[in-house]
Amino acid sequence: MPGTDSREAAKTVTGTFEDFPFLPELPARGPGADMIGRTIGLLVEMYAHVEPSGWRISDRPGRDTRRARSYLGEDLDALEEFTQGYRGPLKVQAVGPWTLAAALELRGGEAALGDPGACRDLTASLAEGLREHLAEVARRVPGADVVLQLDEPSLTAVLRGQVGTASGYRTHRAVDRQLAEDALRDVLAAHEGRSIVHSCAPDVPFALLRRAGVSGVSFDAGLLTERDEETIGEAVEAGAVLFAGVVPSVDAPLSDPASNVSGVRTLWRSLGLPPGSLADSVVVTPSCGLAGASPGYARAALAQCVRAARSLADNPE
Repeated sequence: MPGTDSREAAKTVTGTFEDFPFLPELPARGPGADMIGRTIGLLVEMYAHVEPSGWRISDRPGRDTRRARSYLGEDLDALEEFTQGYRGPLKVQAVGPWTLAAALELRGGEAALGDPGACRDLTASLAEGLREHLAEVARRVPGADVVLQLDEPSLTAVLRGQVGTASGYRTHRAVDRQLAEDALRDVLAAHEGRSIVHSCAPDVPFALLRRAGVSGVSFDAGLLTERDEETIGEAVEAGAVLFAGVVPSVDAPLSDPASNVSGVRTLWRSLGLPPGSLADSVVVTPSCGLAGASPGYARAALAQCVRAARSLADNPE
Protein backbone atom coordinates (compact mmCIF):
# COMPACT_ATOMS: atom_id res chain seq x y z
CA MET A 1 0.00 0.00 0.00
CA PRO A 2 1.15 3.62 -0.53
CA GLY A 3 1.86 5.99 2.33
CA THR A 4 3.59 5.69 5.68
CA ASP A 5 0.72 5.57 8.20
CA SER A 6 0.15 2.05 9.55
CA ARG A 7 -3.18 2.88 11.15
CA GLU A 8 -4.55 4.55 8.03
CA ALA A 9 -3.54 1.56 5.88
CA ALA A 10 -5.07 -0.95 8.31
CA LYS A 11 -8.26 1.10 8.51
CA THR A 12 -8.52 1.23 4.71
CA VAL A 13 -7.88 -2.47 4.23
CA THR A 14 -10.23 -3.70 6.94
CA GLY A 15 -12.92 -1.26 5.93
CA THR A 16 -12.83 -2.20 2.24
CA PHE A 17 -12.13 -5.94 2.41
CA GLU A 18 -14.50 -6.75 5.26
CA ASP A 19 -14.47 -10.47 4.39
CA PHE A 20 -10.78 -10.88 3.50
CA PRO A 21 -8.52 -8.21 5.07
CA PHE A 22 -4.73 -8.40 4.90
CA LEU A 23 -1.67 -7.12 6.74
CA PRO A 24 -0.52 -4.07 4.72
CA GLU A 25 3.07 -3.36 3.73
CA LEU A 26 4.18 0.28 3.45
CA PRO A 27 7.53 0.37 1.60
CA ALA A 28 7.46 4.18 1.30
CA ARG A 29 8.83 4.27 4.86
CA GLY A 30 12.19 3.14 3.51
CA PRO A 31 14.58 0.21 4.08
CA GLY A 32 13.08 -2.37 6.37
CA ALA A 33 9.56 -1.60 5.17
CA ASP A 34 10.31 -2.82 1.63
CA MET A 35 9.26 -6.38 0.90
CA ILE A 36 12.79 -7.81 1.02
CA GLY A 37 13.70 -6.00 4.23
CA ARG A 38 10.41 -6.91 5.87
CA THR A 39 11.01 -10.60 5.23
CA ILE A 40 14.64 -10.37 6.36
CA GLY A 41 13.25 -9.11 9.66
CA LEU A 42 11.38 -12.43 9.99
CA LEU A 43 14.45 -14.64 9.54
CA VAL A 44 15.73 -16.72 12.45
CA GLU A 45 19.47 -16.53 13.20
CA MET A 46 20.15 -14.78 9.88
CA TYR A 47 20.62 -11.02 9.61
CA ALA A 48 21.28 -8.44 6.93
CA HIS A 49 22.06 -4.77 6.47
CA VAL A 50 21.54 -2.29 3.64
CA GLU A 51 24.32 -1.60 1.14
CA PRO A 52 24.04 0.69 -1.90
CA SER A 53 23.43 -2.44 -3.99
CA GLY A 54 20.75 -3.85 -1.68
CA TRP A 55 20.42 -6.09 1.35
CA ARG A 56 23.56 -8.02 2.39
CA ILE A 57 24.11 -10.79 4.96
CA SER A 58 25.45 -9.65 8.36
CA ASP A 59 26.99 -11.49 11.31
CA ARG A 60 24.61 -9.97 13.82
CA PRO A 61 21.37 -7.93 13.90
CA GLY A 62 22.05 -4.27 13.27
CA ARG A 63 20.07 -1.08 12.84
CA ASP A 64 18.45 -2.14 9.57
CA THR A 65 17.21 -5.47 10.95
CA ARG A 66 15.89 -3.76 14.07
CA ARG A 67 14.11 -1.17 11.92
CA ALA A 68 12.45 -3.90 9.84
CA ARG A 69 11.17 -5.61 12.97
CA SER A 70 9.95 -2.31 14.39
CA TYR A 71 7.97 -1.50 11.24
CA LEU A 72 6.38 -4.93 11.31
CA GLY A 73 5.45 -4.45 14.96
CA GLU A 74 3.75 -1.15 14.12
CA ASP A 75 1.79 -2.79 11.32
CA LEU A 76 0.70 -5.67 13.55
CA ASP A 77 -0.42 -3.23 16.26
CA ALA A 78 -2.54 -1.35 13.73
CA LEU A 79 -4.03 -4.52 12.27
CA GLU A 80 -4.89 -5.81 15.73
CA GLU A 81 -6.63 -2.53 16.55
CA PHE A 82 -8.90 -2.68 13.49
CA THR A 83 -9.69 -6.41 13.62
CA GLN A 84 -11.13 -6.60 17.12
CA GLY A 85 -13.76 -9.35 17.10
CA TYR A 86 -13.02 -10.29 13.48
CA ARG A 87 -13.56 -13.88 12.41
CA GLY A 88 -12.65 -15.08 8.94
CA PRO A 89 -9.77 -15.26 6.48
CA LEU A 90 -6.85 -12.88 6.98
CA LYS A 91 -3.92 -12.72 4.56
CA VAL A 92 -0.30 -12.12 5.52
CA GLN A 93 2.56 -12.12 3.05
CA ALA A 94 6.31 -12.62 2.93
CA VAL A 95 8.86 -12.96 0.16
CA GLY A 96 9.37 -16.56 -0.93
CA PRO A 97 12.72 -18.37 -0.73
CA TRP A 98 13.75 -17.95 -4.36
CA THR A 99 13.00 -14.25 -4.76
CA LEU A 100 14.73 -13.72 -1.41
CA ALA A 101 17.78 -15.74 -2.55
CA ALA A 102 17.92 -13.70 -5.77
CA ALA A 103 17.81 -10.40 -3.87
CA LEU A 104 19.88 -11.05 -0.75
CA GLU A 105 23.63 -10.66 -1.16
CA LEU A 106 26.29 -12.75 0.52
CA ARG A 107 29.22 -11.00 2.15
CA GLY A 108 31.15 -10.90 -1.12
CA GLY A 109 28.32 -9.13 -2.93
CA GLU A 110 26.95 -12.02 -5.00
CA ALA A 111 23.35 -13.16 -4.60
CA ALA A 112 22.69 -16.04 -2.22
CA LEU A 113 21.10 -17.73 -5.23
CA GLY A 114 24.55 -18.77 -6.46
CA ASP A 115 25.37 -20.73 -3.28
CA PRO A 116 23.29 -23.90 -2.76
CA GLY A 117 24.24 -24.07 0.92
CA ALA A 118 23.16 -20.47 1.47
CA CYS A 119 19.85 -21.21 -0.26
CA ARG A 120 19.22 -24.15 2.06
CA ASP A 121 20.04 -22.07 5.14
CA LEU A 122 17.84 -19.24 3.91
CA THR A 123 14.92 -21.60 3.28
CA ALA A 124 15.19 -23.12 6.76
CA SER A 125 15.51 -19.72 8.44
CA LEU A 126 12.51 -18.36 6.53
CA ALA A 127 10.36 -21.37 7.41
CA GLU A 128 11.15 -21.03 11.11
CA GLY A 129 10.61 -17.25 11.05
CA LEU A 130 7.25 -17.68 9.37
CA ARG A 131 6.14 -20.18 12.03
CA GLU A 132 6.82 -17.56 14.70
CA HIS A 133 5.24 -14.74 12.68
CA LEU A 134 2.06 -16.70 11.93
CA ALA A 135 1.74 -17.66 15.57
CA GLU A 136 2.00 -13.98 16.52
CA VAL A 137 -0.69 -13.02 14.00
CA ALA A 138 -2.97 -15.76 15.34
CA ARG A 139 -2.39 -14.53 18.89
CA ARG A 140 -3.26 -10.95 17.98
CA VAL A 141 -6.29 -11.83 15.83
CA PRO A 142 -7.56 -15.07 17.44
CA GLY A 143 -10.59 -15.33 15.13
CA ALA A 144 -8.49 -15.23 11.98
CA ASP A 145 -8.18 -18.06 9.50
CA VAL A 146 -4.69 -17.00 8.42
CA VAL A 147 -3.82 -17.31 4.74
CA LEU A 148 -0.11 -17.19 3.92
CA GLN A 149 1.05 -15.54 0.70
CA LEU A 150 4.61 -15.97 -0.57
CA ASP A 151 5.67 -13.28 -3.04
CA GLU A 152 7.82 -14.88 -5.76
CA PRO A 153 8.15 -12.37 -8.63
CA SER A 154 11.67 -13.66 -9.42
CA LEU A 155 10.73 -17.35 -9.51
CA THR A 156 10.45 -17.60 -13.30
CA ALA A 157 13.81 -15.85 -13.77
CA VAL A 158 15.38 -18.20 -11.21
CA LEU A 159 14.06 -21.25 -13.05
CA ARG A 160 15.30 -19.93 -16.40
CA GLY A 161 18.75 -18.82 -15.29
CA GLN A 162 17.96 -15.15 -15.93
CA VAL A 163 19.12 -13.64 -12.62
CA GLY A 164 22.20 -11.52 -13.24
CA THR A 165 25.42 -11.73 -11.23
CA ALA A 166 26.94 -8.74 -9.43
CA SER A 167 29.22 -7.99 -12.40
CA GLY A 168 26.32 -7.90 -14.81
CA TYR A 169 28.30 -9.92 -17.36
CA ARG A 170 26.68 -13.28 -16.75
CA THR A 171 23.70 -14.89 -15.04
CA HIS A 172 23.34 -17.42 -12.26
CA ARG A 173 22.74 -20.99 -13.31
CA ALA A 174 19.10 -22.01 -13.54
CA VAL A 175 17.82 -23.70 -10.39
CA ASP A 176 16.61 -27.26 -10.87
CA ARG A 177 12.83 -27.29 -10.89
CA GLN A 178 12.60 -30.13 -8.37
CA LEU A 179 14.90 -28.24 -6.01
CA ALA A 180 12.79 -25.11 -6.42
CA GLU A 181 9.61 -27.07 -5.74
CA ASP A 182 11.09 -28.74 -2.65
CA ALA A 183 12.18 -25.43 -1.12
CA LEU A 184 8.75 -23.90 -1.67
CA ARG A 185 7.13 -26.95 -0.11
CA ASP A 186 9.41 -26.69 2.93
CA VAL A 187 8.50 -23.05 3.50
CA LEU A 188 4.78 -23.60 2.90
CA ALA A 189 4.90 -26.41 5.48
CA ALA A 190 5.46 -23.74 8.14
CA HIS A 191 1.75 -22.99 7.85
CA GLU A 192 -1.02 -25.50 8.47
CA GLY A 193 -3.67 -23.37 6.76
CA ARG A 194 -4.20 -22.15 3.22
CA SER A 195 -1.31 -20.71 1.22
CA ILE A 196 -0.87 -18.67 -1.95
CA VAL A 197 2.12 -17.90 -4.14
CA HIS A 198 2.05 -14.55 -5.94
CA SER A 199 4.00 -13.57 -9.04
CA CYS A 200 3.34 -10.57 -11.25
CA ALA A 201 5.88 -11.82 -13.82
CA PRO A 202 5.03 -13.57 -17.10
CA ASP A 203 4.97 -17.37 -17.35
CA VAL A 204 4.00 -18.21 -13.79
CA PRO A 205 4.87 -21.92 -13.22
CA PHE A 206 1.36 -23.00 -12.25
CA ALA A 207 2.09 -26.73 -12.39
CA LEU A 208 5.19 -26.47 -10.18
CA LEU A 209 3.32 -24.38 -7.62
CA ARG A 210 0.44 -26.83 -7.56
CA ARG A 211 2.86 -29.71 -6.92
CA ALA A 212 4.46 -27.70 -4.13
CA GLY A 213 1.11 -27.72 -2.36
CA VAL A 214 -0.28 -24.20 -2.73
CA SER A 215 -3.97 -23.55 -2.19
CA GLY A 216 -4.00 -20.71 -4.70
CA VAL A 217 -1.92 -18.80 -7.25
CA SER A 218 -1.93 -15.00 -7.53
CA PHE A 219 -0.95 -13.50 -10.90
CA ASP A 220 -1.30 -10.55 -13.27
CA ALA A 221 -4.12 -11.69 -15.54
CA GLY A 222 -2.96 -9.30 -18.26
CA LEU A 223 0.19 -11.39 -18.75
CA LEU A 224 -1.56 -14.72 -19.39
CA THR A 225 -1.13 -16.40 -22.75
CA GLU A 226 -2.84 -19.36 -24.38
CA ARG A 227 -0.03 -21.69 -23.29
CA ASP A 228 -0.97 -20.98 -19.65
CA GLU A 229 -4.53 -22.20 -20.07
CA GLU A 230 -3.96 -25.95 -19.76
CA THR A 231 -1.99 -25.70 -16.49
CA ILE A 232 -4.50 -23.17 -15.12
CA GLY A 233 -7.35 -25.54 -15.90
CA GLU A 234 -5.52 -28.42 -14.21
CA ALA A 235 -4.87 -26.26 -11.15
CA VAL A 236 -8.53 -25.27 -10.85
CA GLU A 237 -9.71 -28.85 -11.29
CA ALA A 238 -7.30 -29.86 -8.51
CA GLY A 239 -8.99 -27.34 -6.20
CA ALA A 240 -6.63 -24.35 -6.47
CA VAL A 241 -8.04 -20.83 -6.19
CA LEU A 242 -7.01 -18.23 -8.76
CA PHE A 243 -6.17 -14.77 -7.41
CA ALA A 244 -6.69 -12.94 -10.68
CA GLY A 245 -5.01 -9.55 -10.91
CA VAL A 246 -7.40 -7.66 -13.16
CA VAL A 247 -7.53 -4.16 -11.64
CA PRO A 248 -4.56 -1.89 -12.55
CA SER A 249 -2.13 -1.47 -9.66
CA VAL A 250 -1.04 2.07 -10.60
CA ASP A 251 -3.22 5.10 -11.22
CA ALA A 252 -5.42 4.53 -14.24
CA PRO A 253 -9.03 5.17 -15.20
CA LEU A 254 -11.28 2.56 -13.58
CA SER A 255 -13.91 1.25 -15.96
CA ASP A 256 -17.12 -0.60 -15.25
CA PRO A 257 -16.35 -3.40 -12.75
CA ALA A 258 -17.91 -6.01 -15.03
CA SER A 259 -15.35 -5.20 -17.73
CA ASN A 260 -12.50 -5.92 -15.31
CA VAL A 261 -13.58 -9.57 -15.05
CA SER A 262 -14.67 -10.12 -18.65
CA GLY A 263 -11.34 -11.83 -19.35
CA VAL A 264 -11.92 -14.20 -16.45
CA ARG A 265 -15.29 -15.21 -17.89
CA THR A 266 -13.65 -15.74 -21.30
CA LEU A 267 -10.93 -17.90 -19.74
CA TRP A 268 -13.55 -19.99 -17.96
CA ARG A 269 -15.43 -20.61 -21.19
CA SER A 270 -12.26 -21.58 -23.06
CA LEU A 271 -11.35 -24.03 -20.30
CA GLY A 272 -14.80 -25.59 -20.42
CA LEU A 273 -15.32 -25.03 -16.70
CA PRO A 274 -18.83 -24.58 -15.25
CA PRO A 275 -19.66 -20.86 -14.75
CA GLY A 276 -21.15 -21.67 -11.36
CA SER A 277 -17.69 -22.53 -10.03
CA LEU A 278 -16.30 -19.04 -10.65
CA ALA A 279 -17.32 -17.56 -7.32
CA ASP A 280 -15.58 -20.35 -5.40
CA SER A 281 -12.49 -20.51 -7.62
CA VAL A 282 -11.56 -16.87 -8.24
CA VAL A 283 -10.56 -13.96 -6.03
CA VAL A 284 -10.37 -10.56 -7.75
CA THR A 285 -7.23 -8.54 -6.94
CA PRO A 286 -5.10 -5.69 -8.26
CA SER A 287 -2.58 -6.82 -10.87
CA CYS A 288 0.27 -6.32 -8.41
CA GLY A 289 1.04 -4.37 -5.25
CA LEU A 290 -0.40 -0.87 -4.85
CA ALA A 291 2.69 0.81 -3.36
CA GLY A 292 3.27 2.79 -6.56
CA ALA A 293 -0.26 4.17 -6.64
CA SER A 294 -1.59 7.35 -5.07
CA PRO A 295 -3.44 6.83 -1.77
CA GLY A 296 -6.75 7.81 -3.33
CA TYR A 297 -6.30 5.45 -6.24
CA ALA A 298 -5.28 2.59 -3.95
CA ARG A 299 -8.53 2.96 -2.01
CA ALA A 300 -10.51 3.14 -5.25
CA ALA A 301 -8.74 0.07 -6.67
CA LEU A 302 -9.53 -2.04 -3.60
CA ALA A 303 -13.18 -0.97 -3.78
CA GLN A 304 -13.18 -1.79 -7.50
CA CYS A 305 -11.97 -5.32 -6.71
CA VAL A 306 -14.94 -5.80 -4.40
CA ARG A 307 -17.41 -4.53 -7.00
CA ALA A 308 -15.84 -6.63 -9.77
CA ALA A 309 -15.99 -9.76 -7.60
CA ARG A 310 -19.68 -9.15 -6.93
CA SER A 311 -20.26 -8.75 -10.67
CA LEU A 312 -18.51 -12.05 -11.30
CA ALA A 313 -20.54 -13.85 -8.64
CA ASP A 314 -23.86 -12.32 -9.73
CA ASN A 315 -23.31 -12.88 -13.46
CA PRO A 316 -20.73 -15.65 -14.01
CA GLU A 317 -21.70 -16.03 -17.66
